[in-house]
Amino acid sequence: MSNFFETNDYKMPVTSNYMKFKEGVNTFRVLSSAIVGYEYFNNDNKPVRSRHEFDETPGIKAGGEVKHFWAFVVWNYADEKVQILELTQKGIMGYMQSLINNKKWGNPTGYDLVVTRTGAGMNTEYSCMSEPHSPLETKIAEAWSKSKVNLAALYEGQDPFKVTSNDTGEADIDDIPFN
Repeated sequence: MSNFFETNDYKMPVTSNYMKFKEGVNTFRVLSSAIVGYEYFNNDNKPVRSRHEFDETPGIKAGGEVKHFWAFVVWNYADEKVQILELTQKGIMGYMQSLINNKKWGNPTGYDLVVTRTGAGMNTEYSCMSEPHSPLETKIAEAWSKSKVNLAALYEGQDPFKVTSNDTGEADIDDIPFN
C-alpha cells in the first residue's frame, strides 16, 4: 500500500521539547547562550541540577553519579523544532569549546553543528563536525522569536517552556557567553 498517507513526506509530530541524539546524523543550530552546572538523577529518575557542585546528593539514584552539564536552546533540523539540548558528553563539549575559542569559528549561533552517534549503551560513540558559517534561516528565526524558554527553570526542576505571566522568558542568570 504505497499511498497510505496523502503525502509521501508525512512525519509523526514531535512532542518533546528536548533534543536527544539519535543513531546517525544529528544536525542543529545553537540559538542561545548556555547555562552550566551539575546534575544527578534521583530515585524517581528525575534530574536534580545546581549551578555549583553539590556538597551532598540526597536521594541519588543507585549507581548514579554527578555530571557537569551544559544546556542551551537549539533548532533541531530533523524535528524542525526549537528544543533544549543538554550535553554531558565531554567529547562533544570539548569539540564545541575548541570552536568557541577559535577566532575563525567563535559563537556557535553562526553555524550548524553535526553530531553523529553510533553504537549504544557503553559502546556509544560521537563524532562532531561544524558546517560553514551561514545566516539563520527565516523560519528558524521566526520560531525562535516566538519561543519563550527560561533555561534557569532547569535549576529549579521546572519546565523551561512554561512561562508564567511574571516571566519575561529570559533566563534569570548571568549569561555564559560563547566568545
